[in-house]
Amino acid sequence: MNSQSVETADILRRTGVMYRHLVCIKNLTDVKEKYVHLRNVALSHIETHHLDGVVYFADEYNVYSADVFEQMRQISRFGTWIVARLAENNRKVILQGPICNGSQVIGWHTEGRAKRFQRFYAEISGFAFNSTILWDPKRWHRPTLEPIRQSDTAKASSQVSTLIEQLVEDESQMDGLPMNCSRIMVWQFNTEILYPYPHEWLMKNYASSSTSVGWQF
Repeated sequence: MNSQSVETADILRRTGVMYRHLVCIKNLTDVKEKYVHLRNVALSHIETHHLDGVVYFADEYNVYSADVFEQMRQISRFGTWIVARLAENNRKVILQGPICNGSQVIGWHTEGRAKRFQRFYAEISGFAFNSTILWDPKRWHRPTLEPIRQSDTAKASSQVSTLIEQLVEDESQMDGLPMNCSRIMVWQFNTEILYPYPHEWLMKNYASSSTSVGWQF
């Protein structure tokens, strides 16, 4: 769509949550690439307007415990947690994310050898970070002034890792949440199968779409 979705705008108005509803206009045919550009529109908006809060990428493929949003309030720089998802046969749960000792990240759950060359093994919905990293590089001693964006040229399996590499140098700059990463707060499902959307929401043309940015103070 080249404008804000009426259905999405109506949902946002009724939440009572502070929001900004953004539009991404790109000539795209790849759905995964679409999500990269949606996120980059949000990152650019936060950077340009110096929004101060916590950045988190939430999407329709996940189910969230309310606790994950409370845990985000503890984030100083970067927080990460485990995301659980069903395997394709729906008979096995796969964990992706940090292994923690207290709040210290000491390792990562991985799916196996296919991702062994990634630096960080978090899901896009398995981390959040201080928004000032985007627009106040001196505060965080960032080595470069280049804008932080998700790459659309990196391999799909490493797109999240390459984004995180722009936010932190290593695990010492992360906090694992909750303590000892002891609870699953985000579950990933294929909601198009489990919860069919209203027919008005079905899109045959992925040329552009809209995204919303929410933040906590």
